[in-house]
Amino acid sequence: MTPRHQRALGRRKFLVALGGAAVAAPAVAAIAPHALAGTTERTRTTAAAGTLPLTLVNNSGAFENSSVHVYIVGNKDGRQVRVTPDGGLAPVAVSDNGADGFTDYAISLSGSGETRLSLPQMSGRIYVSLGQKLKFKAVTDGSGAAALQFPAGWVSSDPNFRVLHDCAEFTYNSAGMFCNTTMVDMFSVPLSIRLTGAKDQTTGTVRGGGRAAAFAAVRRVEEFAKLVIDDTRVIAPGHGLDAGLFPKDYLAPYIDEVWSTYTGKDLKVTTNAGTFTGRVRGGKLAFTGPGSVSFDKPSTRDVLFCDGTLAAPNDGTTGPVAAVLGAGFNRSTLVSTAAQPVTDAGAFYRTGLTNHYAKAMHAATEDGRAYGFAFDDVADFASYIQDTAPTGIRLTLTPF
Repeated sequence: MTPRHQRALGRRKFLVALGGAAVAAPAVAAIAPHALAGTTERTRTTAAAGTLPLTLVNNSGAFENSSVHVYIVGNKDGRQVRVTPDGGLAPVAVSDNGADGFTDYAISLSGSGETRLSLPQMSGRIYVSLGQKLKFKAVTDGSGAAALQFPAGWVSSDPNFRVLHDCAEFTYNSAGMFCNTTMVDMFSVPLSIRLTGAKDQTTGTVRGGGRAAAFAAVRRVEEFAKLVIDDTRVIAPGHGLDAGLFPKDYLAPYIDEVWSTYTGKDLKVTTNAGTFTGRVRGGKLAFTGPGSVSFDKPSTRDVLFCDGTLAAPNDGTTGPVAAVLGAGFNRSTLVSTAAQPVTDAGAFYRTGLTNHYAKAMHAATEDGRAYGFAFDDVADFASYIQDTAPTGIRLTLTPF
């Protein structure tokens, strides 16, 4: 088991860098971008050697190519950038805001068929919006540098709330391509990624009728029903909790049961660093082993975001244990199994009190892999692929 926060692309670290964890307002990049070396704010830079062919395919069956808009935004060497239609990198600039107060960084698809682009080395997201363009606002951050406010589809006041959109995430650098589709924040548009190179891999493919089935499954559970926003998206329960749409103490009985269970017996957590043995002592779940780590009892929000008392620093000890605990809570396997992580998907989400959102996201995909919560990669159940010798990447909008 290799928690992905130990890999080249760590999702939680990536989200902090792009501001994707914002819940009350559109997000601003936390890593302050600066003008690219040797350029002025409005000067485009040619993509560095080693660009990767990117193919965009619209198989949505619901929208013509002319109604699909693509945005490739992120960071390069600590600076925030966007990809231009010709495959170059341009720094984000406040002066890019138009008369409406927003940038227009959209890349249009070809009139028909596939669209081929060049992807420079960077970390970022590929956003797609259908029917309407997304509104990215360039602002000045606390350091005086230009930064983007990213769409926050789970915030009702966000200017993109009614826009049908979604994204995939990636890091492409000299070590290779590391990418995933994601449902951590919300699920709206079915997307799949095919990565070719040393291997030929595909991830994220939603099965036929899977989108509608996921919406229906979430809607059937009373506490989760408000997370379904018309036919536009389903928002993740953590964001729903912050918006007052989800019970803040939903998981409290299960969390209490975990604490009670391991007051009287050991919990074993195996990571790359070795096996940790823990018990609840003095109100904390304390582990010994390759290192001594302990956790206060988490809240429902901590579990859903895999943060707070379950925050996972990239330290090789606390982080890996926190990731396994976060997965065990979300998959409801901690009470039933004292040896973690559980690797049998058939044992996940078996209790009534569970993360029904993540359960529905996994059921919607052809291979059962999805990013339904931040550490869904524990035991390799996330829609994540990587290649150290990539030759091409293909992002497909699959049928609704």
